[in-house]
Amino acid sequence: MNIRMLPLRNLLGRPFRTLALLLIAAVMSASVFGGMAASASLQNGLSSLESRLGADIIVLPDDAKAAVDLKNILLQGTPGYFYMERSVQEGIAAVEGVAQTSSQYYLVSANAECCTVQVQIIGFDEETDFSVKPWLKQAYSGQLGENEIIVGAALSTQTGHSLKLYGVECKVVGKLEATGTGLDTAIYTTDNTVRTLIRAAEEKGIHVLSRQSPDDMLSSVYVKVQDGYDIGEVEAKINLTLDGVQAVRTRSVLTGTADKLAVISGSIRLLIVVVWVLVVVILTASFSVMASVRRREFAVLRTLGFSRRQLVRIVMTESSAICFAGAAAGLLIAWIAVYAFGRQLEIRAGLPYLLPDVLHTVVYALTAAAAVWAAGMLASAYSAYGLSHTDAGNILREGD
Repeated sequence: MNIRMLPLRNLLGRPFRTLALLLIAAVMSASVFGGMAASASLQNGLSSLESRLGADIIVLPDDAKAAVDLKNILLQGTPGYFYMERSVQEGIAAVEGVAQTSSQYYLVSANAECCTVQVQIIGFDEETDFSVKPWLKQAYSGQLGENEIIVGAALSTQTGHSLKLYGVECKVVGKLEATGTGLDTAIYTTDNTVRTLIRAAEEKGIHVLSRQSPDDMLSSVYVKVQDGYDIGEVEAKINLTLDGVQAVRTRSVLTGTADKLAVISGSIRLLIVVVWVLVVVILTASFSVMASVRRREFAVLRTLGFSRRQLVRIVMTESSAICFAGAAAGLLIAWIAVYAFGRQLEIRAGLPYLLPDVLHTVVYALTAAAAVWAAGMLASAYSAYGLSHTDAGNILREGD
């Protein structure tokens, strides 16, 4: 008898039992890997957003629901179009403690060729910008020319292609890396190109845009505070000094997001622990039932000359095979869920979502597989010991 093939024959000979154990292992594997990958994706998205905002304070017009609209634009890519007088920027720059200011202009979003939904077009000042260009250089290091644009990672167009916006052919000169936020669906360009798009829109009968020209209006002002000044105090000064605007500290926008992320991550970790404990309990009960059913089988093997160590090896090999096969199935299911439905989680939870890199994904997969294997070994160890130490003669006489 080939002892190496015996565990496989035992598993194949009891397909329903084997399938049930595989399902348990798959659920645990999917829970561990999916939970770790989802939690890491949320944290990556928030970290990416923090590093790329660059500003301490963002100033919006009073008619914008400042924190809400800003969060919607940054996290979810919800189009925003609100305006204030361009002279406001000079007033902000004059506030004590303000080191730098840079404006952005949000063009009423268009349905571009690349998408079935509206995209946010953002005009920024290349001369004063400190919030956008540092990470735009990842895609393009030159100066943007007329009708040249840089697109977010979520847009389907590629560098070198052209994209029509309000009928204007715009050349894509760069594409940004994914951030896991609404910035991935934005289009960045210069104020000169924005003016061209406004004229094109007016020719198409969208006259409302001509009343919000970047010559006279802007949508937001990004502010960097001087070293040694309290950001909260500078924020308060801007709100007290200038009428018709509302200064929002970027940290306050992200704090609520970070708090929500912490709650979700904590819940995921708790779920992983609970699932692992439940799987150990279920597997232990399953192997115990199997042990009682297989007592006579192992007694026969003992009389045929199998050692106790060989019997333990049979049980542990069966358990390992079930755990690794179930873990592989669970990893595949979890990978599909995490990667395919990540955007839906981002939208519904209102959180940034940036998938982990290949190295971290492999680490999470190995961790999940190890957790399943450990659960299987722990659950089967007791049964294996019991089966290998039973008195074969007594068991066989019981059946007489």
